[in-house]
Amino acid sequence: MYPKKELAQIVISACHQFNIDTVVISPGSRNAPLTVGFSNDPSINALSVVDERCAAFFALGIAQQTQKPVAIVCTSGSALLNYYPAIAEAFYSNIPLVVISADRPKQLIDIGDGQTIRQENVFQNHILFSANLIDEESKKEFTINLISEAFQNAISKRGPIHINVPFDEPLYETVDELNKFNFPTILASETKQPIEIDTFSEIWNSSAKKMILIGVNAPDEALQNIIHRFINDDSVIILTETTSNIASEKTINAIDKIIFPLTDNEFSELKPEILLTFGGMVVSKKIKQFLRNHQPKHHWHIDEQRAMNTYHCLSEFIQEKPTTFLAELVSVSEKKKSDYQQKWLSLKAKRAEKHQQYLSKIEHSDLKVFEPILESIPENSQLQLGNSSVVRYAQLFNVKNSLRVFCNRGTSGIDGSTSTAIGAAFASKEQVVFITGDLSFLYDSNALWNNYIPFSFRIIIINNNGGGIFRIIPGPKTTNALDYFETSHGLTAEHLCKMYKLEYNAVTNLEELTTVLDDFYKESNSPKVLEVFTEKEINETILKDYFNYLK
Repeated sequence: MYPKKELAQIVISACHQFNIDTVVISPGSRNAPLTVGFSNDPSINALSVVDERCAAFFALGIAQQTQKPVAIVCTSGSALLNYYPAIAEAFYSNIPLVVISADRPKQLIDIGDGQTIRQENVFQNHILFSANLIDEESKKEFTINLISEAFQNAISKRGPIHINVPFDEPLYETVDELNKFNFPTILASETKQPIEIDTFSEIWNSSAKKMILIGVNAPDEALQNIIHRFINDDSVIILTETTSNIASEKTINAIDKIIFPLTDNEFSELKPEILLTFGGMVVSKKIKQFLRNHQPKHHWHIDEQRAMNTYHCLSEFIQEKPTTFLAELVSVSEKKKSDYQQKWLSLKAKRAEKHQQYLSKIEHSDLKVFEPILESIPENSQLQLGNSSVVRYAQLFNVKNSLRVFCNRGTSGIDGSTSTAIGAAFASKEQVVFITGDLSFLYDSNALWNNYIPFSFRIIIINNNGGGIFRIIPGPKTTNALDYFETSHGLTAEHLCKMYKLEYNAVTNLEELTTVLDDFYKESNSPKVLEVFTEKEINETILKDYFNYLK
């Protein structure tokens, strides 16, 4: 059974040609032709998620893991606008999403008809391509070419595209067969300028202080191997984050812990001559401040799509895959006698010792609970991190090298972290563990309204009764509006878990936490949630004292 609407058939046929095999559908009447078509197509895995915001982040989590475009389908009106946060995240995180929205015919817009908004180009600031289709026989070739261009943008440029499909009534008529359409190649292959590696190697080999800084990066064994070849050069230091998915004994993997106590003289001494960056957004605010205030002579950024001048000193944008450029660079690199790497590694060892000393002394708190939680995660698992305090606390610890770590750092929002983690768990065969704060969890609690959560999925909620980060960052406490920043709530996840049939445990101290973690990852007949309660006043003091102790 397929929709009679030819426009719907064209869209479905395009998904076939461009290998879109997963479609997340949210209910509605205007998108009925698409719903009927996708749900009856044996080559399409059609999934149903009611809440459009959750549906979009769920699809984003799937695309994050498969590295393939995932389509999301919704009805007309405000349903479409609920996709926007996930679209922005996909745009800045280079994740391919195919947004397919049903729309009312153009003559019904802005005349007071129900469930109509101006849908054309509604995502124009955060979309790679908008295809506003026209339901006219004379425009069929135009429509086919437009759709083809849209899909090719999503695949080649790795990001979200929007296809807006107007449907007139009747909406539920069906036929027995799906017509096939041919979608031509619209986009010409980009001709890249050849890399003048000699120019880069000359500068690289003459420099005694070289820093490689890696932002958000999907696990990549080939990249890991290339990076390891740079480590043997004493003039090179490699800074990573938890979300970089690159690790070694000779990398700096907890940046804030290392550089927070540094004096101005030490910053000047550790300033690199060359800064080489790649990957997505960097969490550490301290490293941004350091490199903006102590700018290197050369900043090279490697990315296939966009130049990121994060440190206000970009000198070369290398539009290439990081593995390609780095493989060329390392092949012509010459080891340089230098004490630059050793200075960084000495600081790392010093801070690690102080870190352990401090943790051994402190009581149950946000900082303290991260130690047993991160240690408890089974080897070769996937770790999804919520934003705000959670990802920042995780940055202070050594995460097991076998873990694959993800976080929505494109926009750094708390809004869809749970939905993304569930999508990742659905798409992955790994054990997926999601650590989140209480506000993030409650904000996205509709994420649990999902029929596709694997039983192996685990959620750990750090509940400090509000936005604890606002007690840590400078500013909010100097005002008389702290309650509005923190938004204390006194709520727990217990009844949500009961409603959605998730196994629930709560702990209030370290002894309880250790006991529960022993069984937390064992096989079960439902997903599990562990809620860890801490006191915000204690958290604030312990974290501030932690950074002072590192000095």
